[in-house]
Amino acid sequence: MDAKKQAADRYGSVWEVAITALRLGLTSFGGPVAHLGYFYEEYVKRKKWIDEKTYADLVALCQFLPGPASSQVGIGIGFMRAGVWGALAAWLGFTLPSAVALSLVAVWLQHHSWGDAGWMHGLLLVAVAVVAQAVWEMARKFASSRLEATVAIIAAAAVLLAPGAWSQVAVIAAAGGIGAVGLRKNVAPSSSAAGIPPFIRRSTGVTLLLLFAVLLVALPLIRTWIHSPLLALFDSFYRAGALVFGGGHVVLPLLEAEVVPQGWVTADQFLAGYSASQAVPGPLFTFAAYIGMAAFGWKGTLVATAAIFLPSFLLVLGAFPFWHWLRRQPRFQAALAGMNAAVVGILLAALYDPIWTKAVNELADFAFVLVAFLLLAVWKWPAWAVVLVSFVGGVASRIVRLMFDA
Repeated sequence: MDAKKQAADRYGSVWEVAITALRLGLTSFGGPVAHLGYFYEEYVKRKKWIDEKTYADLVALCQFLPGPASSQVGIGIGFMRAGVWGALAAWLGFTLPSAVALSLVAVWLQHHSWGDAGWMHGLLLVAVAVVAQAVWEMARKFASSRLEATVAIIAAAAVLLAPGAWSQVAVIAAAGGIGAVGLRKNVAPSSSAAGIPPFIRRSTGVTLLLLFAVLLVALPLIRTWIHSPLLALFDSFYRAGALVFGGGHVVLPLLEAEVVPQGWVTADQFLAGYSASQAVPGPLFTFAAYIGMAAFGWKGTLVATAAIFLPSFLLVLGAFPFWHWLRRQPRFQAALAGMNAAVVGILLAALYDPIWTKAVNELADFAFVLVAFLLLAVWKWPAWAVVLVSFVGGVASRIVRLMFDA
């Protein structure tokens, strides 16, 4: 009887995890840093599912791994609370609200004119300000030393001169090598004990990590043999989810290089959807649901969303048994520092092309971007509020213009 009670205390119900995560998915505005604050209040302070040390270790692990850190933390907490199904429930609850909202946005945009829509241009301009702020904040964190700043600028120049998804992958890999050699003395290994309970055998962890790597290599090869649009979509979004270091905003250049040249969405649709994703709660990676819906309907939404988050499941659960060892490796941390510097450069390149070149056409546009950046970076407005104001302002300007034209 005691054993059953202990098991019940340790493993909460999947339904309990799902409801809690859904509430967070409906209310967690503000991006990954804010999400981690919401998680701390709910899972650590209120629910007391894990202690503060375990939560801090889990956040550190997810910051080290590629992918959306806040979603990965939710997956890890769901797993520790209710096993594999708990991990799935935590992800689904947190992801579903924004995925549904952005899918509906994609459907709505498909039935409205893209031509001279003031609201759409407002969304494009907000994207400039949002990404500029992300570059600024990430550069202060990940490119503060001379070597890191140099890696960032070289990475930006490289992807501008040789655009494409694979060039970005090559730049990130090369930066990891540079970081492992050149930054090794600048990164101190962590010596504190890991607080994350493993819950997974090492053999299972190895299997999950190998599956992650096999899919990363095999999917592009299978895609060349089997010409299926949905398979191509799965490959593109899996690769994006597997290679995004440094935060959700970095998914922008990786996805843009994959989906716009394919003709799945136009550059205008892509950037407008990216801006819309700033106005909904939950993870930024649900931008995948928008692109999937815009390109292939509801099947595309399911495939793209599942593909971009699948690497997170494999990496988080696979890394659990090895986190205690990984966090003590200075070379591993130095390589990660180099990769993070490179993604700052990649995002900087995306800020120029396609975002700036597509959105800023005249001095009034630049003035708008400056005001939006001021609201975000100085006045600390949430991104969703700036998006909403820009959308309303764009609609109002369109109505006034139509009235004068009439």
